[in-house]
Amino acid sequence: MKDRAPVPSPHPAQDVTEHVGYRLKKASAALRGAMDKALREHGLTVPQYSCLELLDERPGLSNADLARGTFVTRQSANVVLRGLKEAGLITQATSTDHGRALPVHLTPAGLERLHAARGAVYAIEERMIENIPARRLTALLADLDTMTGNLEA
Repeated sequence: MKDRAPVPSPHPAQDVTEHVGYRLKKASAALRGAMDKALREHGLTVPQYSCLELLDERPGLSNADLARGTFVTRQSANVVLRGLKEAGLITQATSTDHGRALPVHLTPAGLERLHAARGAVYAIEERMIENIPARRLTALLADLDTMTGNLEA
């Protein structure tokens, strides 16, 4: 096999653990683990919680909207929604006046479960950012949005 020239790093890094993507994935995995543990106490998964949050913010979203908003496939969203329906946390219209998308709404029990779980999730986020000064947090959020935009372009 021919010797190949090394691929230059996009920024100075001693090893893979110093790359932005690695650090983002590590932070994401830590957040997901903490959320999984906290939400289990509320009988929810992370995708279920995300659906409840989205529906509280924008009632009437469709399965496809919820799949996009929770970063899962439509098939996975259907499984998530089925679990939420069986638990009595959401309702979904059986027909619609226009189009094919069937709007989904929170039930009173869904709203109650969301409010209980939200406190646990917000406590995790608070713990995650507690040592980041507000001015740096604003810049971090802007930088994350920029990175996302760069990859979606």
